[in-house]
Amino acid sequence: MAETQAVSPVKLIAAILFQADISLPRVLEVLRNEWGTLDFQGSDRRFDITDYYLSEMGEPLNRRIVSFEKLVPPESIRQAKLRSNDLERSLVQELSTSGKRAVNLDVGYLDHAKIVLASVKFAGQKIHLGDGIYADLIGRYARGRYQPFEWTFPDFRDGRYDEELGQIRTIYLRQLRTWRLEA
Repeated sequence: MAETQAVSPVKLIAAILFQADISLPRVLEVLRNEWGTLDFQGSDRRFDITDYYLSEMGEPLNRRIVSFEKLVPPESIRQAKLRSNDLERSLVQELSTSGKRAVNLDVGYLDHAKIVLASVKFAGQKIHLGDGIYADLIGRYARGRYQPFEWTFPDFRDGRYDEELGQIRTIYLRQLRTWRLEA
């Protein structure tokens, strides 16, 4: 019989989709208060590949990828998604002048082999984690980048975040080596 093994911690990330005219520093402050120091912030990228959020959030929209310094257990994304939903609601009340949703927080994790985002929406590839939260595998690391799947969000699929995700992976691998030496 096979024995269970210790699970390595993962790198908590957030893909922040936001109305271009809101105060992103305030959003980042809220995220730091919740999950600690950011150790990576990507560039603001125009979210222009789909109109999925147009009626709910308006336009123009941007997305920024951030990661948090503290490594976390992979199963913690369920609670992180529940908490991020609460944060989104409070940020709408605080930042939205139109009454529209101001921010969408896609939280998840990255490890050496994959990217997983937490979701409240069911789909065939998603695995239920409890409390209506699903794990959505959106990329598998191969050939120098996180390779997307047919269901991966279009903006993650087109490669615009590849360099940033690679930088986060490098930070994570360095942290993981330290974690293993200390374990």
